[in-house]
Amino acid sequence: MRLSALIRLVAIIFTLLATWFFTHTYFKKTGKAISLRDFLGSSSKITSEKHPRNKCDNRKKCLRDFFAFKITSGAANVVGPSICFEDKILMSAVKNNVGRGLNIALVDGTRGILKKHQYFDMFSGDIDTFLTFLKEIPESTLVLIASFDDPGSKLNPEARQLLTDLGSAHAQNISFRDSWVFLGAKGIKGKSPFEEFLKNKPEKNKYDGWPEAVKLEGCVPRKMV
Repeated sequence: MRLSALIRLVAIIFTLLATWFFTHTYFKKTGKAISLRDFLGSSSKITSEKHPRNKCDNRKKCLRDFFAFKITSGAANVVGPSICFEDKILMSAVKNNVGRGLNIALVDGTRGILKKHQYFDMFSGDIDTFLTFLKEIPESTLVLIASFDDPGSKLNPEARQLLTDLGSAHAQNISFRDSWVFLGAKGIKGKSPFEEFLKNKPEKNKYDGWPEAVKLEGCVPRKMV
């Protein structure tokens, strides 16, 4: 037998003996057993513990007296919008409760409980029904809105003012096929800090005839009003 082969054989035997000695001593002292899956998965477990999932899959965790939310507008006229509040999907294409126009969820501003949700066709729908809906929103109610396809064609000055009164800074400018997401409240003083708006501009649109979807996430305080 060649000297090099003999050295390799001795090294292998030494490694096996050292491994056996370590595992035998460790398990004898601790009484623990560990599987290969546990060992290989330990790093991912640590990563998961360091970066736990937040409500609505948001990037930041909300403090105790805040509600987590995420609102995503529709993408063109193909992918529907979604509204998440406190880790519950209130409206989405999967739940089959969204539609072309403005999708609105009303949430109790103190308890965080869904009161009502409805979508309004702003292209061919009845604007009077929409006006009645806005006027009947109770005080201290959070209003979450996501656009889909066309949010602005039917909006008249009265409807725009009612949306402005909820805290919107862009309600006066919303028009055909704009992308818009918003969280306001009935009785709010001033403008809401929760709003994203993207104008429909043919030369800049991501899709053929529509701008890209917009997304809004954050933490809204209890008793915003």
